[in-house]
Amino acid sequence: MADDEKNLDGPPATSSSSGATGSPIRSYVAIGDSFTEGVGDPGPDGTLIGWADRFAVRLAEARPGLRYANLAVRGKLLQQILDDQLPVAVAAAPDLVSFCAGGNDVLRPGGDPDKLAAEYEQAVVALRGAGARVMVFTGFDTRELGLLKLVRGKVATYNEHLRVIAARHDCTVVDLWAMQAVQDRRAWSEDRLHLSACGHERVALNAARALGLPTDEDPEAAWPPEAEQLSAAAARREHVQWAREHLVPWIGRRLRGQSSGDSREPKRPDLLPL
Repeated sequence: MADDEKNLDGPPATSSSSGATGSPIRSYVAIGDSFTEGVGDPGPDGTLIGWADRFAVRLAEARPGLRYANLAVRGKLLQQILDDQLPVAVAAAPDLVSFCAGGNDVLRPGGDPDKLAAEYEQAVVALRGAGARVMVFTGFDTRELGLLKLVRGKVATYNEHLRVIAARHDCTVVDLWAMQAVQDRRAWSEDRLHLSACGHERVALNAARALGLPTDEDPEAAWPPEAEQLSAAAARREHVQWAREHLVPWIGRRLRGQSSGDSREPKRPDLLPL
């Protein structure tokens, strides 16, 4: 048996794969918001795929019979995830939980990274207490992500808290901040807030490597050359169209206190075999 495969059954070989409980991974629950739901990565029938589904498939290849649930719902704030998804995940007692939350809070003017981190840690304690390995995700580096670069400092602060929490509770860290591949615009969907299918695939590879799953693909592989570059005028037109179709509706929902996830249910609420 290869060393990477052994790492799924026992203590991690390196700190980057920490969070082992000493038992095989036979069940996996994903909790979070639009990132984990898979927004930006629709399948042929319109059903969302996303990095978590892609990662689960890779995990199932190493662990046939893997049961998988995805409780994530777009637009959810951290406290909503703790109220609605965390109890379900704890009750399911899975072997592995991926936990990425707080991004929507950080985007809001009053989002406090220090307060969010304290709430996040309580959830990690509950998950670890239920016997689950926990995969923690840092936020992306937003320096090249349009208006999101305005919250870069808050994201960095939150990330540092998450790294400390992960070290304190022996969690696996999937470092999205360090990913260079997602600085390419092709990693993002048309709304510039969610990953594209290619971006989700890169994150799935990153998560697989963090957990010690064998994979030949490189999440940081160079993107192929683009066929053509947009002219300055075309780039301005594209930006205006993006603002009209995506930015203005997003701001409108915030002003009305609405969320894109209102009345939505998780796409995969039960632990079932893939």
